[in-house]
Amino acid sequence: MRRRNVNILLTGTASDSHTWNLVYMQLLLEELGHPVTNLGPCVTDELLTAACEAQEPGLVVISSVNGHGYRDGLSAVRAVRRAGLTVPVVIGGKLGVAGTADPEQRTRLLDAGCDAVFDDGDVSALKSFIAALGQGARTGRHIVPRTVPRTAAGQPAARRAVA
Repeated sequence: MRRRNVNILLTGTASDSHTWNLVYMQLLLEELGHPVTNLGPCVTDELLTAACEAQEPGLVVISSVNGHGYRDGLSAVRAVRRAGLTVPVVIGGKLGVAGTADPEQRTRLLDAGCDAVFDDGDVSALKSFIAALGQGARTGRHIVPRTVPRTAAGQPAARRAVA
């Protein structure tokens, strides 16, 4: 199966002013062959949603290093889903200030519409996710991780808008 390059929209969170993580992620994704639009740091929900509508990316990657990624990411993915957008959205980095991954936060992010949540530094899982997404392009469907509900026929269940 041939791999397709995925147009990626990369963004920081509303309260995260760090840029080095976004530069690192952009370079990594481009080295993997994917075109990347980097919205930069401190991206509001409105700016992210408008960029998704205008660019129709194949994937949104939200990156955070300030420890508030969970709160900001939850707001961002809810805004994207409220706008009726079904683009795959993933988030990773330092999502909380406790220093350890929080399974409840991960569940809330997935329930709100994230297609995957990556622990800080788990680049190999992100690469695997993007590779699967690129392979699914042959059928015009997005491949999403097992965390997304599936129908009896094995297809991703219809996305509902999250309020």
